[in-house]
Amino acid sequence: MHTIDAAAVRKSVTVRASLEKAFDVFVNGMGSWWIKDHSVTQSGQKTVVVEAVPGGRWYEIGNAGEECDWGRVIDCDRPHRIVFAWQLNADFDFDPAFRTEVEVLFEAKGESETIVTLEHRDLANYGARTAELRGVLDSEKGWVGLLASYAAQVG
Repeated sequence: MHTIDAAAVRKSVTVRASLEKAFDVFVNGMGSWWIKDHSVTQSGQKTVVVEAVPGGRWYEIGNAGEECDWGRVIDCDRPHRIVFAWQLNADFDFDPAFRTEVEVLFEAKGESETIVTLEHRDLANYGARTAELRGVLDSEKGWVGLLASYAAQVG
C-alpha cells in the first residue's frame, strides 16, 4: 500500500446501492453525476467517459463533440476499486507530464449499502500551489460536492 500522504484529500460516502451498482454509477455513469460546470471543454460538458481498464482514457466530451482528456485509468478491479491518474494541472488544463492519483474503494456494507471511499493523493505535485489546490479539491466545489452529487444519483 501507499504511504500516508498528509496532503491527500480523503472523503467517504455511504450509498444505498449494491457494490456493483455503486461502482457502475461512479465509473460508467460519471457523466450523469459529475457537476456540469466542472468542465474543461470550450462548449461545456456533455458527458464524462471512463475506459475502465488499465491504461484506459478518462475524458470529457463537450456539447460540441470535442474531447478533452482528464487522465488515465491506472488500475481497475470492478466492483472493488478504481485508480485514476488525474492529469489536470493547477489551472485545470490537461498536462500529460503532470499527475496526481485518485483512488476510489467500494466496500459492501450489507446487501444494499456500499461505503465509497475516495483519496486524491500526490497533491505535492502541484508545487507552490499545493495548499490552494488541496483547498479547492477538499471543498463543495471539489470532491465534497461531487460525492454528494454522486450519492444523490446512485440512490
